[in-house]
Amino acid sequence: MIAFAAHMEFKLYQMDVKSAFLNGYLKEDVYVMQSPGFENNELPNYVFKLDKALYGLKQGPRAWYEHLSKFLLQNGFRRDKVDNTLFLKAKGEHLLIVQVYVDDIIFAGKHENLCNEFSKMMRSDNNNNSQIVGNNFLLLLLLMRSEFEMSMMGELNFFLGLQIKQITNDTMIHQQKYIKELRKRFGMDTSKPIDTPISPSTKLIMDDGSPSVEEKTYRGMIGSLLYLTASKPDIVFSVGLCAHFQSKPNETHLKAVKRILRYLKHTTDLALWYPKRCNFDLVGYANADYAGFLVDRKSTSGMAHFLGPCLVS
Repeated sequence: MIAFAAHMEFKLYQMDVKSAFLNGYLKEDVYVMQSPGFENNELPNYVFKLDKALYGLKQGPRAWYEHLSKFLLQNGFRRDKVDNTLFLKAKGEHLLIVQVYVDDIIFAGKHENLCNEFSKMMRSDNNNNSQIVGNNFLLLLLLMRSEFEMSMMGELNFFLGLQIKQITNDTMIHQQKYIKELRKRFGMDTSKPIDTPISPSTKLIMDDGSPSVEEKTYRGMIGSLLYLTASKPDIVFSVGLCAHFQSKPNETHLKAVKRILRYLKHTTDLALWYPKRCNFDLVGYANADYAGFLVDRKSTSGMAHFLGPCLVS
């Protein structure tokens, strides 16, 4: 979606639904125990029947999504055939895109005339950080505020752990804040940087005779680094290689993981680049070695897909 928004020169915005799951209507009968502090002393063995979904209820996300999607479809949106959480609305030459992530909503459209009425509406929402956006968002926001309690977050800049910076001609995606916290958590904030995540001569095997290390710490480092690969494709191979040894890590494996953390310090300022007005050709690259993993001689394959110059997968 960010690649498409860059291609179309759309501005991305974010909103939050307050108490999203409490808006979901249940199709089946669901009962819960009497909550502590709200017991009925006369009927202690009775249970409550829910009218709407609750947080922690397995049906909660589904009920909320069905309610929201029904509302959007009734108001002129169409659901994407591939991604069921993506909604589109075309009105003349204007296109509005809405992406739903549980209780967070990203939407994008072309900037047109600034709308003072929209600005006033956002100020009435007690959001001092709200920004004026194009009038093609006005109808959507008015409709949704009448149905749900929405909180406008302004331009998209931080979402699902990703930092998104929208400037005049480009959009940048990075996780610099997460990298800083990650290195500090594992005691690598004062280590020296290095310019490669793994040495070409590194040959990791299951047991090379070095002492064992704590599995919990090693797995925590691998899991944290895997989350970081969303914006750091340059560490995917090295993290994947080190992830093979989570069942019985030793000092050699830990040293390889710490090298990746040192590399992150060297590349803190790097970001994924999404230029505006770029071409939109889908290009894919794939590669594989042959029996390159020394432990079981399995091959390692990898691929990357771009829309123009924008990495999307």
